[in-house]
Amino acid sequence: MSEVVNVAELFGKNVFNETVMRERLPKSVFKKLKKTIEDGAELDPSIADVVAHAMKDWAIERGATHYTHWFQPLTGITAEKHDSFISSPATDGKVIMEFSGKELVKGEPDASSFPSGGLRATFEARGYTAWDCTSPAFLREDAIGVTLCVPTAFCSYKGEALDKKTPLLRSMEAVDEQAMRILRLFGNTTSKRITPSVGAEQEYFLVDHEKYLKRKDLIYSGRTLFGAMPPKGQELEDHYFGTIRERIAAYMKEVNEELWKLGVPAKTQHNEVAPAQHELAPIFEQANVAVDHNQLVMETLKKVAGRHGLNCLLHEKPFAGVNGSGKHNNWSLTSDDGINLLNPGETPHENIQFLLVLSCILKAVDKHADLLRKSAADVGNDHRLGANEAPPAIISVFIGEQLEDVVDQLCSTGEATSSKAGGTLKTGVKTLPDLFKDATDRNRTSPFAFTGNKFEFRMVGSSDSISSPNVILNTIVAEAFKEAADILEKADDFDSAVHDMIKEQLATHRKIIFNGNGYSEDWVKEAERRGLPNIKSMVEAIPSLITEASINMFEEFHVFTKAELESRAEIEYEAYIKAINIEAKTMIEMSGKQIIPAVINYIGRLADSLSKVNAACPDADTSVQKELLTEVSAYLSDMKVALSTLIQVTDECGALEGNKEQANAYYIQVIPAMAALRAPADKLEMIVDKELWPLPSYGDLIFEV
Repeated sequence: MSEVVNVAELFGKNVFNETVMRERLPKSVFKKLKKTIEDGAELDPSIADVVAHAMKDWAIERGATHYTHWFQPLTGITAEKHDSFISSPATDGKVIMEFSGKELVKGEPDASSFPSGGLRATFEARGYTAWDCTSPAFLREDAIGVTLCVPTAFCSYKGEALDKKTPLLRSMEAVDEQAMRILRLFGNTTSKRITPSVGAEQEYFLVDHEKYLKRKDLIYSGRTLFGAMPPKGQELEDHYFGTIRERIAAYMKEVNEELWKLGVPAKTQHNEVAPAQHELAPIFEQANVAVDHNQLVMETLKKVAGRHGLNCLLHEKPFAGVNGSGKHNNWSLTSDDGINLLNPGETPHENIQFLLVLSCILKAVDKHADLLRKSAADVGNDHRLGANEAPPAIISVFIGEQLEDVVDQLCSTGEATSSKAGGTLKTGVKTLPDLFKDATDRNRTSPFAFTGNKFEFRMVGSSDSISSPNVILNTIVAEAFKEAADILEKADDFDSAVHDMIKEQLATHRKIIFNGNGYSEDWVKEAERRGLPNIKSMVEAIPSLITEASINMFEEFHVFTKAELESRAEIEYEAYIKAINIEAKTMIEMSGKQIIPAVINYIGRLADSLSKVNAACPDADTSVQKELLTEVSAYLSDMKVALSTLIQVTDECGALEGNKEQANAYYIQVIPAMAALRAPADKLEMIVDKELWPLPSYGDLIFEV
């Protein structure tokens, strides 16, 4: 029987949280730091030394030998450089352990070695990490020992954001300022701050480590570039919410314990739709903490997998033919005194503040649908979005029957006089209680769905940082709030003005509302009729970052400068090029060194067997062997032709200049060439002896875990 875990004692054990700070910091220092964290006040530099000293003592008591500024560069993953607490040796030969306020507040990694999209030249190396005190420091325990990790932002020498965190913090300030204007209009004088709250549901696959090591495509690209479907996939729907197998349960238990120690509120775990696919979901947190914690979730999922002889795959589509993995980003706005701006109440038709907030969000999503689509664009997500397993690439908003009815009333008559109630769900079984039924159903095909008191952005890829979607959500909503507040603050009759604004915004932007089946072809046609963009790939999505409207908005709210946006577009193009180039070269290597030699070996054995049969029994029926030889030889020939084509187009695209042009060429030419090479290889896998086939099959990978 496994050891009993006391979650209350374990949770936050390795976090320099408020409880620890209250115990270890002087009361005056604690109050100043708490004010910065809770009210967004400027950090008082005079307290840095005291905080650093307390943080060092706490960390050393728990076995820490090093500290690191833990940051999120534009690679999409985290980065760190470790320094020990050892200072200059004392005169008696003993060592002094120090951690100063300066070391806490500022670090200096090499900025030229991270993606900058042209913001930094190679010779311009200086960059700074700056302590984000709103996200608590934590201790990480692993093979290297115990390390104190200080969450930080990462900026260039000239102040440009080179990371995912800085724009997020800027966007949080923007939506806070504009949302507070909305609250003040409705007479709220007590709330001091509005914070975006986020909960990110993380999907992932687990495969056996030994089998993983035999798949160069998984090692190099994170997904299988070859692979025929096994006789069984997910069609029986028996894996979803099914009983968790012992090996996976042991893994999940350790993942939870590691995350709880780090203060990550991991709550839900279950089997997902595809075989070998699972999900972990946390409780909502402040947006920047949620972003940090999601990075820790991904790191922990991969780290713990190794201890159990497993590999965690975070790629959006590691296996063709079964569902891929996403990361639903649940987003809401909450005040410091507990008011959720997205809570409609029991009678939303009477909740004017909520209706204004809703109409502003619909306006924001409709106006900037291209940016929201871009926020979920990455290489792996191209394989997932638009298929019948994930939201379509078309941005729309699901608001449910109750709110749609209120919108219809406002748009048709100018007044909303009622709201549909939830009622009671009767099961028809006497021993079962009657259940309260929500006023509306849910819609899993919607990319942006209202789910009671939050919006669920379902498009984000499983491997991606949730920073980008939240930066964009915060900023586009801040813009809509500002435009509303600018008008309403000047209105002579606020009640009439806000009523008219809600009607006008709903009437103008209701085209973004769709409560139906997002998977249907009819919706694609209807969306086109409504004028909604259908951006099908990452390459097509990138230009939305640098449109005039995007640049103007981001600069107005000081979230991005034009230069920062242009740099991110270049980085996105470059990331796409590199990822597809790696996949293409991996396919070329696997084809030439593994698959084609295996098929030739099989043909040789088959031909040798045929010769022996003919020699021993000239009259024997060898039509099957001959047909197999012909069929396999034909597929081998197709594969060789496709391989030559892939080599050629990869070389040609690699020689192009300009990231945008090169990325488009990879999308238009290399992707189809890769598919053409895969097709005959997958057919050969179904014919060639398993003992000769050089790769673990899909069945081996997703069913034998």
